[in-house]
Amino acid sequence: MNELPIVYQDDFLCVINKPHGLLVHRSKIAADAVEFAIQILRNQLGKKVYPGHRIDRKTGGLLVFGLEKELDSALQKMFMEQQVQKTYLAMVRGFTAEEGIINYPLRKENGTLQEAITRYKTLQQFEIELSDGRFPTSRYSLVDVTPETGRMHQIRKHFKHIFHPIIGDRPHGCNKQNRMFIEHFNMQTMLLHAHTLSFKHPVSGELLNLKADIQSEFQRTLKVLENKVVSPNND
Repeated sequence: MNELPIVYQDDFLCVINKPHGLLVHRSKIAADAVEFAIQILRNQLGKKVYPGHRIDRKTGGLLVFGLEKELDSALQKMFMEQQVQKTYLAMVRGFTAEEGIINYPLRKENGTLQEAITRYKTLQQFEIELSDGRFPTSRYSLVDVTPETGRMHQIRKHFKHIFHPIIGDRPHGCNKQNRMFIEHFNMQTMLLHAHTLSFKHPVSGELLNLKADIQSEFQRTLKVLENKVVSPNND
């Protein structure tokens, strides 16, 4: 990968639209990776960069970097203290409610339960002539997601909890659906995208409202589903 798409840049911050499948930084649990967002952006800009937060390897979308070491702790504090408003787009199995709140505590690695709250709104619904073995058709929903807390894999775990797993997610998704998307659409990307960020600039205090378009595989999947719809918005 030569360059990363930059959504916003000034003397202090750089925000990219991270591709699906790209790690933010080197990790022991992903020894197969040879490219990392930190490394690519550093080479692209010709200077050190400091990630203000993390998003999953398989998630695409907005990722904020500081361009000065002095901003590192301030940026991380903003995200940890939920001073940043975030929305995501996700494609999930089944027809979701028009809107909903998922209030379901999640466990940390040490077993401690943490409060976790996710809000969502349904943007589109699709029903296509593809059988999963139980029904003659398959249903999907495109949802706009707002996590009110920032727990690890929160969105993925929450949609699994309400029986609407994200397409392409492993291990929190539906293996049968994931196989169907590989076999019928040649699609292996997890369809979760960090869509918008809103926060006060840590130096100027200016309110930044940033948006990243969904990437090619997500776009292609949307078009495929739209073309195959047999009875949209039919409960």
